[in-house]
Amino acid sequence: MLSKHNSIQRDQLEMITLDQLVPANHLVRKMEASIDFTFIYDLVKDMYSEVGRPSIDPVILVKLTFIQYTFGIRSMRKTIEEAETNMAYRWFLGYGFHDKVPHFSTFGKNYERRFKDTDLFEQIFYRILISAADRKLISAEHVFVDSTHVKANANKRKFEKKIVRKETRAYQGRLQDEINQDRENHGKKPFPPDNFDKEETRAIKESTTDPESGYYVKDERTKQFAYSFHAAADRNGFVLGTIVTPGNTHDSHILEPLVEQVIEKVGKPEAVAADAAYKTPAITSYLFNKEITPALPYTRPRTKEGFFRKHDYVYDEHFDCYLCPSGETLKYSTTN
Repeated sequence: MLSKHNSIQRDQLEMITLDQLVPANHLVRKMEASIDFTFIYDLVKDMYSEVGRPSIDPVILVKLTFIQYTFGIRSMRKTIEEAETNMAYRWFLGYGFHDKVPHFSTFGKNYERRFKDTDLFEQIFYRILISAADRKLISAEHVFVDSTHVKANANKRKFEKKIVRKETRAYQGRLQDEINQDRENHGKKPFPPDNFDKEETRAIKESTTDPESGYYVKDERTKQFAYSFHAAADRNGFVLGTIVTPGNTHDSHILEPLVEQVIEKVGKPEAVAADAAYKTPAITSYLFNKEITPALPYTRPRTKEGFFRKHDYVYDEHFDCYLCPSGETLKYSTTN
């Protein structure tokens, strides 16, 4: 039976509260019940003047970022547009039906003048993480590390070629000490410091639109300016630490500072799991020295056709040499 809905109900007058329009199981209700946002006032009090016009409530500015990232809204401008009509967002912000939502530029100006170059959002992140830990929701004994690339808002064809200095890796100092110690153990003179201080350079593509991004190449089809978001998470999915780098930074360079961040903020884990990109001698050595078990994937030894495989050689500890499968003796020559 065909029926037609009478649209005259659009003008119907109702006595209703905003709270009645937000479903009981909506995510904003869960966030509001789980987090007491009043701690933000103490974090930002030194960023505001004692004189002048009243400011927009800083908790509202922070809650707007929660809405944007929780619900995957692409920009703050779009977030403001959504908050104007979405009753759940208005409820979360503490606004009524007729309260005016801040202009999108208000957030941008506050970020530029007050929040930029501060660790405000990092403090908020770890404050909430501590709350989760207090409720026994975090299982930080086992930490999982990985990264993901996010495309920068930059044209990959607009760039300048630059020669830059290669960054010193975190383990460079320890590696130098081990090289010299091994040389001394074999009766050779250690390298002077100048031998390690040679400056190496490399050519890079720097975006003219977003110079902080990095040119990332995965395959012939995936070439773009991007950022790498490195994260450490526990087995329950809670993020314990994050570091953002240009997209051309290799994952293995970031594991050490990321684990140090987790140790400082949460505590030392028993084990760290990562994929093959992190399987390097330096990372393994670092984790063992920290008394942390590395959980890294097995990789099959790669040997060219016609050559002996690594496991075919036998190490003679007494004479400090290797025995070749064909009967030859490989003696120590030098450590470089």
